Amino acid sequence: METAIKYFTIFGGLDIKIDTTIPLKELIEKEILNKYSYLKNEITLFTGGYSVDQAILSGIALGDRRTNSSFRRAFVTFEEGMKCVDKLVEKGIIEIEASQHFITNQRGNNKIARKLLFTTPFLRFWYAFVSPIYKGIKEGKYEEFYKNFENREAEFTNFVFEELCLELLTDLYKDDKLKNSGKYWDEKHNIDLIAKTTSGKLIAASCKYVNSKIKKNVLTSLKNTCKEIGYEPDIYILFTKTGFSNELKSLKGDNLKLYTEKSFKLLLED
Repeated sequence: METAIKYFTIFGGLDIKIDTTIPLKELIEKEILNKYSYLKNEITLFTGGYSVDQAILSGIALGDRRTNSSFRRAFVTFEEGMKCVDKLVEKGIIEIEASQHFITNQRGNNKIARKLLFTTPFLRFWYAFVSPIYKGIKEGKYEEFYKNFENREAEFTNFVFEELCLELLTDLYKDDKLKNSGKYWDEKHNIDLIAKTTSGKLIAASCKYVNSKIKKNVLTSLKNTCKEIGYEPDIYILFTKTGFSNELKSLKGDNLKLYTEKSFKLLLED
């Protein structure tokens, strides 16, 4: 599952056959960096190649995906940015994601309560790591790319892990289907996943794609965030790559569910 997640984070949406026996960096160089000119032309045909649009797409890929911060990175006003976003959504390049304020009975600020989501992992990878340093890559100089990728790979992969956690959560609650689900954020707070089931149960989840075991402080932080925004979950869920401390395992029960990367095999079975 770890290999599948890593390769999907980069190549998902790119129309090629992926050989996961080839080391990741070697495959990136072979299928993306060495084919920069060809891929650049294809992406330009798809996106339109307008400079402001390209700046916004890089802003989305490199930042926290919030509309206002993405526009600041691109040095455009909110109004100008939203005009570009509307075009990019119409082309199927990005989607607009809303914070699930209504699950927590909160009111959201439109400039804060919306994030921008690439429709394919590959485009997100391109605008995060390739497009911003295209000159060096075009000349066959990959040192800066590898440095940037190594520094941000874990953070970059964690986002796709969150998306897979939502898919798994949906599968886990087939008998009490999720009525509403998604992420929550406001000016000060973030919750990776929140949900409400058909029976009315409230869920809050944290997703950590890290190599170390998750400790109780992650649960404590999640509970504190929920308390600060006035959200009272019936169930807390922690998703992680590796595992959990013995202290956390001892707390596992009806109100606390723990899932590791192995749990995601359920998605492959479906």
